[in-house]
Amino acid sequence: MTTKTDNTTKARKVTVETLATKVSELEATILALQERVEELPKGRDRGPSSTRTMVEEDAQRVCYGDLKDLPHKTAAKDLGLSYAQVYSARNGYTFKQVHKANETK
Repeated sequence: MTTKTDNTTKARKVTVETLATKVSELEATILALQERVEELPKGRDRGPSSTRTMVEEDAQRVCYGDLKDLPHKTAAKDLGLSYAQVYSARNGYTFKQVHKANETK
């Protein structure tokens, strides 16, 4: 089997042995890269993963109740919620009705 290279018109003979050698080289490269990826520092710890869905009562507590002064991460851990759920509720991205109800008080 012959192939043409992109820049030249010379034909080059491809054998099973050369392909096997190239595959072995690529496998070694992939393994080396996987090791490097595993050594990279992990992402930031944003707190616990959610164990349940956040409900309106939780939003009320984290925004205006007994958990309002706690950091997002601590409030999330206390309620079994994720950092993102607490963050979103406190910043009005979710549970807008809780914020609206508090404004009318």
